[in-house]
Parts: sequence; structure tokens; C-alpha cells
Amino acid sequence: MAKPASVRTKTAQTRAAKPAVRKRLSPAEQARIAEIFRRFEAEESDPRTELDYESPFTLVVAVALSAQATDVSVNKATDKLFKVADTPQKMLALGEAGLKPFISSIGLYNMKAKNVIALSRILLEQYGGEVPLTREALQGLPGVGRKTASVVLNELRIEPAIAVDTHVFRVSHRLGLADGKTPDQVEAQLMAIVPETAKTRAHHWLILHGRYVCVARRPKCEQCVVADLCPSRHLFVRT
Repeated sequence: MAKPASVRTKTAQTRAAKPAVRKRLSPAEQARIAEIFRRFEAEESDPRTELDYESPFTLVVAVALSAQATDVSVNKATDKLFKVADTPQKMLALGEAGLKPFISSIGLYNMKAKNVIALSRILLEQYGGEVPLTREALQGLPGVGRKTASVVLNELRIEPAIAVDTHVFRVSHRLGLADGKTPDQVEAQLMAIVPETAKTRAHHWLILHGRYVCVARRPKCEQCVVADLCPSRHLFVRT
């Protein structure tokens, strides 16, 4: 008997999400990776998100709003928003119609407004107005996927996680830390090779490095603290 379409789709998605397998690292490669993160730590020992927040709730909202948007644009919007709605109660009282003007400059603001109000309602009805700080519960909130949950849990130092956005994806490949074809595969590879002492900070180091140094079109190799450890450097530096 043929499986229902929904089952076939779920099976296909499960298969597609299977992490890519990396070969066992040689001692030399382990040393190279350790040195990369040692230098990142020397540059910034306690990296944090550039999103502005004051509580787990405002962090969840800010991260949810940042999907397909810049941190700068989100901070500009939340600077005014959080002054009037920094709790689930106040956000729910604001409502979708009241929320939209604050975030209208952010991409996909209609859907994001709907999700923020919905998650605020769930927090009040099911969690006493507090943000549940477990991955399963967070991912059960509207508009909170795996990446958003990872950012929140990692930022609050609850669970080491490496959320993979375009910057992390690019830098990981250029530095030879991962070769996965999807964010989930790259995340699994990074979690397998990043030194334990660096796992709570690796996400921020990689994203900031990609945002300001290892940029997409013209990476600033002359400013890169790990340039001599980068297998892609020859692609961008003329000799």
C-alpha cells in the first residue's frame, strides 16, 4: 500500500536533513582549528549578539524579527517597540494592528507581527508569561524555528549551539571548517569539530567575522587574524 503524501513528504524531509559526514581530523587539522578559535578569542573573549534585548522575551522577539533582516534595522524598530511592549502582556495588549507600525520597516512584517502576538498569547496562557528555555518548548512557539531557538539558547548560555546563517555558512566553508550543503549539515559539522571551550561563542565569532571581515564579495584578508590558516586565502589575495 502506498504511503500517504504527508508521510512521504516527512520521510523525504528527514532524509534531506541527515547531517553530512566529515572525515576524522588529523592532529594537524585539529591544531589548526584550535588555533583559529584561540585567535578569535584573543580578539573578543565574550562575543554577544548585536541585537538589543533586556530579557529572554525581548531576545526571542528580536531574533524572530531578524529573519531576513539586518540587526541594525531590527534594533531601530525595537528601540521604540520595547519601550511600550517589553512583556508578553504588553505585546498582546498592543495587538497585531498596534505592532505593525513599529516593525513595518522590517521584511515580512505582517507575518512576523502575527507570530509575535501569537507567541505572546501562548507564553501567557501556557507558561505564566515566562519564556520556556528549552529547545523543544521554544521551537513550539510561532515563528521560532531551530535557528532562532539556537540563537536564544546560546546567547543566554543555556545550551551551546551554532546557528548557521549566510555569514556562518560562508566563513565555515572558506575556513575549511565545514563542507555541508545545507545549514543543518554545516551546524552538525561545526558542533563536531569546534573545541568544547569555544562552542558557546563560536556562533558569534563566525557571524561577526563574516559580517565585518570575511565579507561575501571582497573579503578583507589583510585584516583577517586567521588569514594564514585559511585554505581559501589564495582565491582572494594576489601574489
